[in-house]
Amino acid sequence: MRITTIINQKGGVGKTTTAHALATGLRIQGYNVLSIDIDPQGNFSYTMNADTKGRGIYGAMRGEYSMYDVIQNTEQGDIVPSSLLLTAADMEFTSTGREWIIDSLLKSMDNSYSHVIIDSPPTLGVLTINALTASTDVVIPMGADIYSLQGLYQLHNTILKVKQFCNKNISIAGLLLTRYNSRTVLSHDIRDGIESKARELQAPLYSTVIREGVAVKEAQTSQTSLFCYAPKSNPALDYKAFIAEYLNQENANTEKEPTYA
Repeated sequence: MRITTIINQKGGVGKTTTAHALATGLRIQGYNVLSIDIDPQGNFSYTMNADTKGRGIYGAMRGEYSMYDVIQNTEQGDIVPSSLLLTAADMEFTSTGREWIIDSLLKSMDNSYSHVIIDSPPTLGVLTINALTASTDVVIPMGADIYSLQGLYQLHNTILKVKQFCNKNISIAGLLLTRYNSRTVLSHDIRDGIESKARELQAPLYSTVIREGVAVKEAQTSQTSLFCYAPKSNPALDYKAFIAEYLNQENANTEKEPTYA
């Protein structure tokens, strides 16, 4: 079971968009995918048309339900939805071992899914540490702007600390450049800067870049997968290419040819 957290402490970089595209894209290809939304904003849950007022990850983390009890089956796939109550997670989950709550919940599922995609909040609190402790790897979406570069060091240091104290096997699957506009000089300059920082931090950089496109927001408003709403749009084509790279990182025996409708 490959557990991937989509993470960036900066908002507006396409974090939830990437999590949703990866989860739905893998499912379209025939993989058994579970999405987990631990962002209190619940945008991932909304796009998946999940019920955030019912059972979700908050209740499971409190020990009120098992993971099987909180999985919701939607037309776009299985998801454990978020809750606004997660906003107080740093104050509520304070006991020893709090970093391993989600890890323990996932281990109780006996590899029921081939892939778990976790959408983390844009903060580096207990929820994000939980996601990193449970994860096989992380994907870091980065916008083509200077603020994304500035926050990369802090995020990298957090991942290194988790690797040292909580999860020695976690790795950075790659940095993913999002919301890219090839027509601007600034985007090219930022891309060069991200490539340089990736080499410096010894973090992989996906060769695919995700171009801007209005289809992304339209699909989210319609609570529909981008691949179903606008399969020939630039963002959909780019996310297909990204997913191919993502799958190439796995064992060759588990790879499948893309079969998008």
